[in-house]
Amino acid sequence: MNALTLNLPSILELTDEQFYQLCQVNRDLRIERSAKGELIIMPPTGGETGNRNIEIAFQLQAWSRHNNLGIAFDSSTCFKLPNGAERSPDASWMRREKWNSLRDEQKRKFPPLCPEFVLELRSETDALKPLQEKMQEYINNGASLGWLIDPKTKQVEIYRSGQEVEILNNPEQLSGENVLPGFILNLTLIFSSF
Repeated sequence: MNALTLNLPSILELTDEQFYQLCQVNRDLRIERSAKGELIIMPPTGGETGNRNIEIAFQLQAWSRHNNLGIAFDSSTCFKLPNGAERSPDASWMRREKWNSLRDEQKRKFPPLCPEFVLELRSETDALKPLQEKMQEYINNGASLGWLIDPKTKQVEIYRSGQEVEILNNPEQLSGENVLPGFILNLTLIFSSF
């Protein structure tokens, strides 16, 4: 099943609070909102993708907890980007100072900012082009580093602010560079066959 895009006429535009409440009463759905106000309803992941997601989140959280430089987030976290889109990357991270600049209510709801690092993991049902557009949207809204990981092709697209996309074929690991200093994502389990 592919993601479903629901176009709402301008007379049905949801406020931020209404969108938040819509997501709260539909917790079993993963809902994003584009900058144009379209609702994107994504299907749940299958077992292989779910296992890969948790492995990525585990590695990122372990690194984040060890160095205490910032806060890591899983795929359930929705961020309100500066362009108005509300997106939920599969994994993300931001500096602690950026997180601490938010009010308590902003932390409890959908944080109104873009993380410094974002990661999207392509599942069997994901079309590549929308994921690439989403990655570019993150960069255009303030992310410094983004990884689009495709386990099927064992390819990684690296997005960096102000640079062309770099494509790696079957890398064993990825470096967090200066955005995630010292973080190395081991791709062995991500690319392994089940």
